[in-house]
Amino acid sequence: VQLQASGGGLVQAGGSLRLSCAASGRTFSSYTMGWFRQAPGKEREFVAGISWTGSSTYYADSVKGRFTISRDNAKDTLYLQMNSLKPEDTAVYYCAARSSKVVVTPTRLYDYWGQGTEVTVSS
Repeated sequence: VQLQASGGGLVQAGGSLRLSCAASGRTFSSYTMGWFRQAPGKEREFVAGISWTGSSTYYADSVKGRFTISRDNAKDTLYLQMNSLKPEDTAVYYCAARSSKVVVTPTRLYDYWGQGTEVTVSS
């Protein structure tokens, strides 16, 4: 499956952004999906994950209550709604797909990756 992330940009602290990840090539609905981010000088980290049906979601503690992951299997698209953004949310955000029905956090367990979209939150 090919993944294309979009929606990043520059936003002030407290603002909102919605990221999208368009999938193509294989049956999107058969993949567990995740959002990850990588800040300058840091390792890539798990942000949020969603099961293939969308019925289960998981979040990193740092974004819980502020970010919402969702998917539209009819449109082959994954979303990340980010509210109450903080400067520490600044990073390149990646979407990823896993050929399994179990949501996990390690980056090495995801099979396909998008190219990333940059999010900058100013203070």
